Amino acid sequence: MSTYRELLQQVKSEIDEIGVPDAAELRESEPAVFVDVRDRNEWDEGHIPGAVHVPRGNLESRIEGAVPDRDARLVVYCASGARSAFAAKALEELGYENVSSLAGGFNEWKRNGFGFDLPRALDEPKRRRYSRHLLIPEVGEEGQLRLLDSRILLIGAGGLGSPASLYLAAAGIGTLGIIDADIVDETNLQRQIVHSLDRLGEPKVDSARRTLEGLNPDVTVKTYRERLTSENIDRILGEGWDLIVDGADNFPTRYLVNDASVWHDIPVVHGSIYRFEGQVTVFKPHAGPCYRCLFPQPPPPELAPSCSEGGVLGVLPGIIGSIQANEALKLAAGIGESLVGRLLLFDALEESFTEVALKRDPDCPVCGESPTITEYVDYVEFCAGPVHGAH
Repeated sequence: MSTYRELLQQVKSEIDEIGVPDAAELRESEPAVFVDVRDRNEWDEGHIPGAVHVPRGNLESRIEGAVPDRDARLVVYCASGARSAFAAKALEELGYENVSSLAGGFNEWKRNGFGFDLPRALDEPKRRRYSRHLLIPEVGEEGQLRLLDSRILLIGAGGLGSPASLYLAAAGIGTLGIIDADIVDETNLQRQIVHSLDRLGEPKVDSARRTLEGLNPDVTVKTYRERLTSENIDRILGEGWDLIVDGADNFPTRYLVNDASVWHDIPVVHGSIYRFEGQVTVFKPHAGPCYRCLFPQPPPPELAPSCSEGGVLGVLPGIIGSIQANEALKLAAGIGESLVGRLLLFDALEESFTEVALKRDPDCPVCGESPTITEYVDYVEFCAGPVHGAH
């Protein structure tokens, strides 16, 4: 029976090893993925800049998510070069064709004076709370830290703002802003799940803050008990928001948010609902169309009733608001493909989704090549209709 040392020597004879100077040169000269197979505590003490962390115990199950390209040039390292040798052998057996083990490992890398990163790290309570995120290669600790650093502003604490805010808070978005001037009413409770019966008459922003802070104390909730207008929007957006989740149900607010977001260069996750139908898209300034590219002029008020006039199935805002939260999380974490340039339509009666391609209008009066609207207008007069609350 072979000893560990004999087995290690055998494995090393069957794989390619690369010295630290050559690995450092490779890192500078061509695309190569450095895979750190050490344990979490070792990673937290420093790692090669740009490396992917896949602990040896999870290598076979997680490497495809971290490095899907089996033709990629891989340099695997551990502390001294032993675990990485076995890891390189395992990767070859999984079909990775260009793998090397770093001779001497991270210890040799440091001894040769090459730089390394000391990462920010989650403390143990946050590791437990966000453990399911940390298991996802596309998110991991780095992505969770980005979420905790993010600032997301919600327009409305109503039907769409309720599920969106709950999932964003649960996911660990560091700062959530909520704008809403309304109070909790009995008619809200059929769908606005961030509120409850014992909060009737309470400002929605206060009710939402109590729920969200109770759900996740990591989240700072900043409230604005005011209606969004052209007089206050610059002040609010000037506080440094990464993106906006728009849950308004009226055209004056939608056009106001659109114009301000273009001028402040803030992406908007747009959602709207009516009866059994909902839609979601992302308006990202200069990367796709804006709201005015789709709707240069609002429809007549009689053709655009609010939910209070036409009704809405209670679960519908939960579906659309959750999709909005998903888009917001992807944007905040820098992962996936957003709905920029795509309008997602949902029919609750048919349980069907339809996707429509959207194009930026070069003649758009706000985001076009020669904009004609460069300052706020009287949006209520422009839309010629009443201003309602949030869904």
